[in-house]
This record gives sequence, structure tokens and C-alpha cells, in this order.
Amino acid sequence: MFYSNGKTVLKNSRPVALITGARRGIGRAIAYSLADAGYNLIVNDNIEDDETKTTLKEICKRSAAVKFILHDLGDISNHKTFIEQASSIFGPIDCLVNNAGIQVPRRISLMEVEPEEFDRVLSVNLRGTFFLTRELARAMVANPNVDHDKPRSIISITSANSAMASTDKAAYCLSKSELSMMTALFALELGQYGIGVFEIRPGLVETDMTSGVRQKYNDYVEKNTVFGKWGRPEAVGKAVVAIATGAIPYASGEIINVDGGMHIQRL
Repeated sequence: MFYSNGKTVLKNSRPVALITGARRGIGRAIAYSLADAGYNLIVNDNIEDDETKTTLKEICKRSAAVKFILHDLGDISNHKTFIEQASSIFGPIDCLVNNAGIQVPRRISLMEVEPEEFDRVLSVNLRGTFFLTRELARAMVANPNVDHDKPRSIISITSANSAMASTDKAAYCLSKSELSMMTALFALELGQYGIGVFEIRPGLVETDMTSGVRQKYNDYVEKNTVFGKWGRPEAVGKAVVAIATGAIPYASGEIINVDGGMHIQRL
């Protein structure tokens, strides 16, 4: 599925971003923000439906060209083909946004978690993300940036649960905390190539994923964020743009908290 607003799209005419899990929610907001910032986009998800079409059409309205590629992040055997396909559309990818992730199938005591449930969450959130990042990093290294001022980045969207424990979603917490170490490792590996690697930690954000627990956390949000309200997906999108466009230069391996100050320790 390809949208270009009827315009001819030349390779390398605009920077290119690949966003996983971008058909709705935070991924959609990131896509809109990057389109507004002048990027052509590769949008990925493991579902193609009316939500996908809405996202693509709205991106197109922002004068960006966009291609949707159906791919399951947990299927690492096809990562290389996926990256090759994505890179062939608009040219080499300048920014990877690791946004795709799944929640635990059941919010239960960690004493009751089944291995199959644990493995599924880790296979997507950590294993799939790690090997996709490695594949994209290889492609970036193989296509060195001749224009050294052109920013290139890898950004992983994690969660406040990277540091804040929730015992009813143990596998999710573990998967997100391990992505923090992944960010540090890739930052060390790729700095010599001028590639910045970052982690963005959203807090409690109004999305479809959090709709089922909105009532549960309303009081918590009011008391534990400095703004006293839920976050919006657009805030994460703007943070991604700041990194992708090089507005935070001479930095890598950083954690950007987009959580309304929820991470601040209090006495």
C-alpha cells in the first residue's frame, strides 16, 4: 500500500524514517510528527485494516510519501528482507523508530505467568526489536553518511515500566527494561558511524492500549504527574522529531522521559 498524494517521489529527496507498530496510537502520532518535519515514511505493523488506511491517508495529507509494509516483528527470519524492501522504496533509512510492542495477555500475579505468555512478549518487545535494530544498523553502516551533518538515529519507544515495576505485567516490564540496555549497547557500537541511539520513555498516555486501565490510573496520574493529567501521543511524536532532526546534537544513549514528571523521586 503506497500513498504519495499524486506527486513523483524521488529517492533521497527527503530523509526517510521507518516506524514499527505505526498503524495507530503512539506510532501513528510519531508518523504524523515526522511527516510534518519533512520525512518520507515506511510504516510497519502486523495488521492491515481501516486504521492503517486512515494513518496512511493522513500522512499523505502532510505532503509526505508513505509506504506500508506488513511485517511481524517477532518473525526475525524475515527481518533482512523487510529492511531491504524498506530501504529500496525512498532510499536508505535515516531514522528507525522501534515503537512496536505488545502488552501481557493477562494482568496476573507474576507467580502465575506461563512460559508461553512470557516468551511471546519477549519475542516481540525485546528479541524482535533487537534483531531488527541490528539489521537496520548493518544497513546504515554499509551506507556511510557522506554528509556528516545529516542526522541518523535509532530511537526505541519503551515505557515508564523500564524502571517502574508493575507485578501484574512482569514480562512487559522486563522486556522494556532490557531495551534500555539495548539502547546503551547500540549507542556504544554505532557512535563511530555518527548514528545516535536513544530511548524515549512515555508515561501514562491516552491510547487504545491504555483505554482499559484509564479509570484505574486516573487518580494516580492526577497525584503523580507534575501536570496532573494524562499524556498525549503527540508529545512522544515531538520528542522523536527532536532527536531525528538533530536538535539534540552530541548526545547518544540518552533516556528521554515523556511522562509528565512521573519519574521524579519524591519525599
